[in-house]
This record gives sequence, structure tokens and C-alpha cells, in this order.
Amino acid sequence: MPDIRIDLYSDTVTRPSEGMRRAIYEAEVGNEQAKEDPTTNRLQELAAEMLGKEQAVFLPSGTMCNAIAYRVHCEPGDEVILDKTAHTLHWEAGGPAALNGVMSRTLEGENGIYTPEQVRDAVRGYRHHHPTSRLLHVEQTTMWGGGRVWTLERIAAVAAVAREHGMAVHMDGARLMNAVVASGLPATEHTKAVDTVWLDFTKGLGAPVGAVLAGPGDFIERAWRFKHQFGGAMRQSGIIAAAGLYALENNIERLAEDHANARALGAALAEVPGIGIDMDQIQTNIVFIDVAGTGRSAKEIHDGLVAKGVRIGVFGPTVMRALTHLDADRAAVEEAAATLAEVVAGG
Repeated sequence: MPDIRIDLYSDTVTRPSEGMRRAIYEAEVGNEQAKEDPTTNRLQELAAEMLGKEQAVFLPSGTMCNAIAYRVHCEPGDEVILDKTAHTLHWEAGGPAALNGVMSRTLEGENGIYTPEQVRDAVRGYRHHHPTSRLLHVEQTTMWGGGRVWTLERIAAVAAVAREHGMAVHMDGARLMNAVVASGLPATEHTKAVDTVWLDFTKGLGAPVGAVLAGPGDFIERAWRFKHQFGGAMRQSGIIAAAGLYALENNIERLAEDHANARALGAALAEVPGIGIDMDQIQTNIVFIDVAGTGRSAKEIHDGLVAKGVRIGVFGPTVMRALTHLDADRAAVEEAAATLAEVVAGG
């Protein structure tokens, strides 16, 4: 495979900075399972404070965060209400069904964001032969929706409907800090209407591994049991928790650079004949690229880019997706746009 010089496939491709590597090297460690790892404990305390929740637990991945949250909130046969584009439906290997026996009821949101009325229409009244509507799932920002940011008013409104029907509310906050930077509002404002939330350290925050799940104390106590049951138990986890601490302390405000670079990429690509870009959709660091007008498939363009050392993801027959991140500066996104124009032109 050719050497990839510019990788916009995902914001998960970042590598630890020198400062982060130093923090990893210097991390104090202990037995996490006995809650004696000082670095992990500090990360959990800081994350809980930043997310406005009582406690938090450090986990290997965001997928495990969702799996554990579903397991604590729901019993097998219960139903989760979520947008049709939600990450748990498409990118977690059927985990809700396989691990928890949970059913999914989907909503036709706009760019991953649904309405209170849609929630109200979807909630099932109790009948003994129906699944019980138990949990409402919100994704902030919306991955398949192009990085769109839920407004605080909309989160509060859908959460209010859920609570009218005795449901809990869970936030997939994989890119929550992108929403924080884009909105100018602290994470606690985004999370105050939800019961539980998780945050990924491996996306825009630039850590190599890890995520954190936060919520009420009794919820997190049960989450520790399923962390062990699902294979997430670790020992000297401070080695990787140190990267998450560094990310929270150093890499949040710089997300604004990624957002600016995403808009610059979109604007440059919009000038390429045959390329469709919805600039209004670019609110954070995700850019969807419609290549239908070029007469070539997304896969063909992808392969042409890779041959020139640039990678952008394929998200459908004529749709591509690029994500900006800390390892791709303005010069890199400008070069990526120029290379795509060259490939489309047959170069």
C-alpha cells in the first residue's frame, strides 16, 4: 500500500504528541481493579467534574461505554429509542442485541437530530406483549449527520418527553468536546438534561486509547461490574489514563482549529467541478463530499487519492467523508483538496 501522507479517513488516526507521550511515560500507576491507580482515579474525577456527573469510570473504548450504559439502564427485551443513523446501530457490531438483548426503535431525524414529537410518537404505552421503552439515546455530535451539534434546547426538550414516560436519557458524547467548542458552552450545559454520558479520548482529543462513562454514583457502581464482565478490567491503567488526562488538559480548545480546517476543506472542494458540498452542514470537524457529479464512484476516487498518498473515507457509492484532526494542519487539508481535484480531473 502506498505511504499515506495525509490521512483524513477519521479523527481516530492521530498519534500521541510528544507532550502526551511524556505524560504516559511519567504516569503513576497502581491496581485499577482495587481503585488504587492514582492516574486513573484523577482522570475519572476530572472527567466527572467536567461532564457534570457524580462519578465516572475509565474504559478501553467508546463502544464499551455504550454497551455498559445500555446494560445498566436496560433489561433484555427493553427498547432504546434513537436516531436511524446512530453509531450503536451501524458501527458496534450489533452489540446492543448481542451483549444486552436490547431492541432498537429508530427515528427519522434530520442529520441525526430528532424532535420531541418524534420521541412522543415512538414511546410505547405499556402492554405486556410489547417491549418496554426504557432509554432515549442522543448522539452529540452526530457522526453520520455530519458532525451537527444538538442545541441545548433540543436536548432538554427530547429528554423531557423521555422523562414523562419514565425513561432514562443516555448521551453518546464521542465528540462532545467538538460540540462544546463549536457552541462556546461548557460540557455541563450539554449534559445537564441527560442521565449518563461518555466521552472518547481517541478522536479529536488525540489520545491513543480510552473513553470515560459518567453518571450517578449508583449507576457507575453497577457499571464497574459490567466493565469486568465485558472484559474491560485493567490493572495499571494509568499508563493509558495519562493520555486521557493530557487530552482533557491540553487538547480541547485546539479543536477550533479542526473546525476551521474542515470549513476550509469544504470551501476548497466546493470549487471542484462535479463535487457537492453543503457548507451549512459543516459545524465541527466532519465533511461529507458528494462525488456523484464527477461521473466516478467514491471508491474510484478513494483509490486514486490513496495512490497519491491521501486518504479520505468512502461512505456510500458516491459519498465520501473527511475528518480534520490535530495531525492534519491547514496546509495538509489544502493539499488534500488539490489532490482530489487532480484525481477528479483524471490526473
